[in-house]
Amino acid sequence: MNALNNALEQTQTEENTVHLPQQLKKYLPLKQELAEQVQAHRTTIEKILSGEDTRLLVITGPCSIHDPKSALEYAEKLLELQKHVSDHIFLVMRTYIEKPRTTVGWKGYMYDPNLDGSSDLQLGLEKSRELYLQIIEMGLPIASEILSPMATAYFDDLLAWGAIGARTSESQIHREISSLMPYSIGFKNGTDGSIQIALDAIQSASNQHQFLGMNQKGLPSVLQSQGNPFAHLILRGANTGPNYDAQSIEKIRTKNNGQLPALVIDCSHGNSSKNPLSQPDILRQIIAEKPQTHVKGVMLESHLFDGNQKISCEMKYGQSVTDGCLGWDKTHAVLLEICEMLQEQSFRRTA
Repeated sequence: MNALNNALEQTQTEENTVHLPQQLKKYLPLKQELAEQVQAHRTTIEKILSGEDTRLLVITGPCSIHDPKSALEYAEKLLELQKHVSDHIFLVMRTYIEKPRTTVGWKGYMYDPNLDGSSDLQLGLEKSRELYLQIIEMGLPIASEILSPMATAYFDDLLAWGAIGARTSESQIHREISSLMPYSIGFKNGTDGSIQIALDAIQSASNQHQFLGMNQKGLPSVLQSQGNPFAHLILRGANTGPNYDAQSIEKIRTKNNGQLPALVIDCSHGNSSKNPLSQPDILRQIIAEKPQTHVKGVMLESHLFDGNQKISCEMKYGQSVTDGCLGWDKTHAVLLEICEMLQEQSFRRTA
């Protein structure tokens, strides 16, 4: 067996220039005090999902990261906002470095950090981890989508929260890898609106699994998971319409024998009909109905400026190159507004 491992490692050295997970972590390490910070953020999210912490979890940031400078500027603004809303809202920055594609297109910062089709994965892994560390050092928790299960080993020590997308909630390997991850993971309903796909995924990810995966040395291994106790449901709407309102949630609850796992609602995608500027109105309604729905968190696609653009030689700074986003000014205003709404709801509960 040792001879086989040596042979595999030699083959990787000769044929694969991409860092192994343990190599990248050694090259760009997470300091002990920051590891403790990440764990504290994970624990806070777990308490919100379980109801022990009554604050609203808000995962907000660009549809996908493409420019470290604008991402860091967004992080600075988010960190400042957290000081003003911390009694009622816990902010997590959306830092997606992989972009799922319906057919073809730019696959994300991790694969093509130069945005030129060069697909420099080695550089993308380095730049992605470097950016993650910079944001964590600022004091923010970060979130991303699990798209390539092989990529999880490069960032499993950094993320405070993760999501499984609508197109992969039904994937067995995504359910298995989610059962191994040390942070809370939400599963989105299917693009056709199917909730059962996500509910089945939650049940699967909550249990133990043995499955074939990649270890920290980059070798194929049988991985043993203990199950993820904080797998939860993300409602993202569907091709046929939204599912964020209290009536839709009650219908889902009724079909599921009166029970639902912890709920996070995506204000974008099917719930917004891909109109990013409708997210504030959706968010206001979610918060107004929160006493009935008991929603634990929300997701926003937000960047420095409204809208989106195509990748080109003359791109606007701070604007998404994938899905359209809500600009920072509108994001800032609506989060302050819902903080006041949450404060009023808190007063009513204690009155």
